[in-house]
Amino acid sequence: MAQYHINLNSEILHHLFQNDEGLARLLEQVLNQVLQAQLTEQLHALPYERTEERKGYRNGYYPRKLTTRVGTLTLHVPRARTGEFSTELFLRYQRSEQALVLALMEMVINGVSTRKVAKITEELCGTEFSKSTVSDLCKRLDPIIHAWNQRELEGSLYPFLLVDALVIKVRENERVRSRSILIAIGINEKGYREILGLRLGDSESEDSWTDFFAWLKQRGLKGVDLVVSDHHVGLINAIKSQFQGCTWQRCQTHFLRNILNAAPNSLQAELAERIRAILHAPDLKTARMLRDQVLADYEEKAPKAMAILEEGFDDATAVLVLPERYRKRLRTTNMVERLIEEIRRRENVIRIFPNRESAVRLIGAILMETDEKWSTGRMYLHMAEYWEWRKQQVEQMNEEKAVSIRQVS
Repeated sequence: MAQYHINLNSEILHHLFQNDEGLARLLEQVLNQVLQAQLTEQLHALPYERTEERKGYRNGYYPRKLTTRVGTLTLHVPRARTGEFSTELFLRYQRSEQALVLALMEMVINGVSTRKVAKITEELCGTEFSKSTVSDLCKRLDPIIHAWNQRELEGSLYPFLLVDALVIKVRENERVRSRSILIAIGINEKGYREILGLRLGDSESEDSWTDFFAWLKQRGLKGVDLVVSDHHVGLINAIKSQFQGCTWQRCQTHFLRNILNAAPNSLQAELAERIRAILHAPDLKTARMLRDQVLADYEEKAPKAMAILEEGFDDATAVLVLPERYRKRLRTTNMVERLIEEIRRRENVIRIFPNRESAVRLIGAILMETDEKWSTGRMYLHMAEYWEWRKQQVEQMNEEKAVSIRQVS
């Protein structure tokens, strides 16, 4: 077995890639040691070691550049006579870094950069780069992101779907335009989170969301039982048309904010406490009772706020029909918003994307890395109780249908 010279897990490796304190040479040394140790594990033998367990022989190495935020590293990637050594461990953490560097390079080449962007690009990439350099990097990165974003979703059910969008600025035809990135997160039948895909749209219109959902369904999205989103009219209409029969959960965070924004400042603190009690009620019966009390107490003091509460109550409390253990994580779009915050952290470096392809490349790389982390991490929800509850719901519906048919006949 190979002996590692340094203890290094994937979490530490990820943090090293984010470091910006001149650790390039140290990082280069560490990673090259890891590569050699991994080849030793693959071959089941140290260099020149004679053992019956040996599965192959070394065959030199080839240099490979790895661009990180601490500089460009040269990795000595080992070869084996039986085939090329895999470097997927490093590529996994490099995709978003490559996409970020590419966006900066494109800005410089297209003549839309500031001195700061040019300086950052030179520090990350060196002083010499050209359109052919950008093209070569794109050819390597774009197919990976495209394949991930177009992958088949067949073979799994996705009972829970959370959707949101972020607005970015893209340079098109010599003008800066606002565009929307539509994102969907699914929780599959086994309880793991998956980022199902992203799409660049002209706006958050009903047509854009409808096309987005249709695209997901064409790729195999099925089994959707609950969709969580904010209160955007175009989005809601698209959900109703594309996921007929499923339940829409209005984000409770946005719902509470809408109510408080319509209430007098002097009442917002006490009203917030009362509304949270409704949203966190143990069941719908209790929630309705608390709602009626709030409406009676504040109808004259805050009529606009009460109108919003009454109109949106059913959609904001839809999650209360689910077993209790699923409500906390499905009552809001906080999961998607945290993901968007991570995208914003990288996107703020760019500010204005030089083209559409650059936007999809960077955001797609970030989402792809997050999706890989989720798929190999902890289960997000234990689904056994949900499927048992779902089975009972279906049986109850069938019984009610049978009773209705007998009554008609």
